[in-house]
Amino acid sequence: MTRRRVSNPLALAVLSCLSERPMHPYEISTTLRSRGKEQSIKLNYGSLYAVVETLQKHGLISSREPTREGRRPERTVYEITDAGVTEFEDWLAELLSTPVRDFTSLEAGLSLMAGLEPDEVARLLDGRAERLRIELRAIDAAHAECAAAGLPDLFLVESHYRHSLLTAEHDFVITLAADIRSSALTGTKQWRRLHELRAQGLSFEEIMADPVGHLGEEARAFQSPS
Repeated sequence: MTRRRVSNPLALAVLSCLSERPMHPYEISTTLRSRGKEQSIKLNYGSLYAVVETLQKHGLISSREPTREGRRPERTVYEITDAGVTEFEDWLAELLSTPVRDFTSLEAGLSLMAGLEPDEVARLLDGRAERLRIELRAIDAAHAECAAAGLPDLFLVESHYRHSLLTAEHDFVITLAADIRSSALTGTKQWRRLHELRAQGLSFEEIMADPVGHLGEEARAFQSPS
């Protein structure tokens, strides 16, 4: 990925709004929220102001003279520059075309799940699957409402994408929980035995000093290279 002067996805959303017309920050915020963009981009008013300042600093947007309506405080309207248009188009094209390695919290948890007992992990995965089902039902309901209102799928693409990701995650954790319980996941028997020995008072270091002796021949792969 290109190293950009401004890398916060909220900056891309700001550039998108300003590519339509000049706006002040509050209008940008309300526009993004009215379009449901807070579901796909982390959005808060304080961060938005900081992003606007950074975009202006790098010449991607420029400000007009502050204006005042009635007794309201002065508001500064911003507009996108030619450099901002180029940055917006290049950045958006890169996001759509180039896969990026994301380090998710679930992936981190799965990589370290052997630190808990197998049955506990299976139970936790069941709970995650139930929460995913709740979220999927909420998305389905929202999609139905949008369809009834005649909203084109073009404006729901990111929501359909999230639905696909959550469905895949749900199916994965359900299968994984079942494979742990049945020991179809290879290594589960040794994993289970490891925690039984820990419960009996053996330390992890003692067990790993002789994994084959404690956990069986299949635990040979657990041995550290000499």
